[in-house]
Amino acid sequence: MTKRSRLFKNAAAATLALSLTLPSASAFAAKQSATALAPVREAAEGFGAQVHWESGSATILVTKDGHKLVLTIGSAEALLDGNRVVLDEPVRIADGRALVDADFLAKAFEVKSTNQPEVGAKDHADLFLNALLDGNGAEAAKYVSPSSSYALPAAMLNQLWANYETIFGKAAGAPSKSETTNSIHRNVTYAFQTAAFPVNLTLRLNTAGEIDDMYIAAATSSAYQKPAYDDAAAYTEREVTVGEGAIALPGTLTLPAAGKGPYPAVVLVHGSGTNDRNEAIGSSKPFRDLAVGLAAQGIAVLRYDKVSYEHTFKVAADPKFTLKKETVDDALKAVALLKQTPEIDASRIFVAGHSQGGYAMPLITAGDANGDIAGTILLSGPSGKFADVLAEQQAELVNRVKQLGQDPAPYEQQAAVYTSIAAMVNDPQYTIDHMPEQFPSQPAYWWFEQKNYVPAELAKQQSGPMLILQGENDWQVTMKQFEGWKAAMQNRKDVTFKSYPQVNHLLAKVDGLSIGAEYNQPSNVSKEIVDDIAAWVRGTK
Repeated sequence: MTKRSRLFKNAAAATLALSLTLPSASAFAAKQSATALAPVREAAEGFGAQVHWESGSATILVTKDGHKLVLTIGSAEALLDGNRVVLDEPVRIADGRALVDADFLAKAFEVKSTNQPEVGAKDHADLFLNALLDGNGAEAAKYVSPSSSYALPAAMLNQLWANYETIFGKAAGAPSKSETTNSIHRNVTYAFQTAAFPVNLTLRLNTAGEIDDMYIAAATSSAYQKPAYDDAAAYTEREVTVGEGAIALPGTLTLPAAGKGPYPAVVLVHGSGTNDRNEAIGSSKPFRDLAVGLAAQGIAVLRYDKVSYEHTFKVAADPKFTLKKETVDDALKAVALLKQTPEIDASRIFVAGHSQGGYAMPLITAGDANGDIAGTILLSGPSGKFADVLAEQQAELVNRVKQLGQDPAPYEQQAAVYTSIAAMVNDPQYTIDHMPEQFPSQPAYWWFEQKNYVPAELAKQQSGPMLILQGENDWQVTMKQFEGWKAAMQNRKDVTFKSYPQVNHLLAKVDGLSIGAEYNQPSNVSKEIVDDIAAWVRGTK
């Protein structure tokens, strides 16, 4: 799910294709700051401080025990209790988060910093990156885990950054470094300022300190704000692991604070793209909104990082990567995890799929051999063949741009490209056994393996409670798809439908006609949608 792009996208391949600029290893070694940067919110809340970021402002307020620290994005100057102080590094944005000198933040509030990333020659992340930037694949490969050597081979590492530099040239200055951890990886992120756009390179290290995978993405500035229905006292959260082995996924289980359970639960299944557990896009985090909103109403929620996000290069190295591997398998593993969780009512586990997650829902239902899923929820899920939805989506976008009086030419050019891809997928001469030699979106197998899959046609043969919700202001999955569900399910008595005026693809109410530009503005999942899901879950026995 991306703004002004196709709904269905093999994110792993797209991530590999993303070009960026990186400095040489010599520049990295000479210029990398020894300052350890950490996310402001995580670091401050880690020692009990409160963080407040005003919408539309570049100012962050950190308070604790009567002390006030005012930070400004892009500035190396701050105000501590009204006094001017100087930081070693300016506050900056990386991966949608504000980063600050971790040691300064800790000293400002007279606490010991416990989240400083290791910087220097002993850090395998730095050693790997140095070799990578020098184009020394053999040296870089020394730090790769044996289980990931097939996905990060020396031959590929030799040329990876050289290819990026050919397109975009060198980066300006040295990268900053920060890190986080989850139940699977230690994630070390290097933020580069390239000529084209700022880019974050995240190295994912296993418990042995080996490079297990990488993630590359354009850095975006997020102005996400918590929804009004987010009551921190109404829920608790803990880190969990979905699945096991080489592609296990980190996740968050949000539990109601009220009562002792067992609670009904909902698994959230992502749309297309390399989504994290919050399904963060622009300044929105729809899955986080749903988790806290539902938990406040007595319903547990499990959300997890998508396999193409946590294991990007492993996924890209699979020439037969499918929708099943991308979405279906992990949703069923999440259900299995909840079934074994003491606080969860094993007879009341529901699965909610957004966008591509809804498109895959009939396949998830078909894979539920033991009948562990009590019901399914579709949030702006396509009912038709994905190639047809792709063409429909682009036509709708062009039409809306024209309605708004904007220049449609760029959108028409984009639509022509994606419409040609859709036509190629629908061409009867091509199958998974005979794919086009020059198919423009790799791996082609992902597309042709499901070319004849029609979600609504499969779903009408199934049974079990379903709730199908649709935003009427959604251009990525239009009301035509919603009507497709209605037509296919007309003989089923266990399906509930509802659509919402003004609601866009991110499940948020917006003023005006949505074309995706509003995704960068703070928004939250409509309270009405949260309430309707909660009521339906409570009423489904």
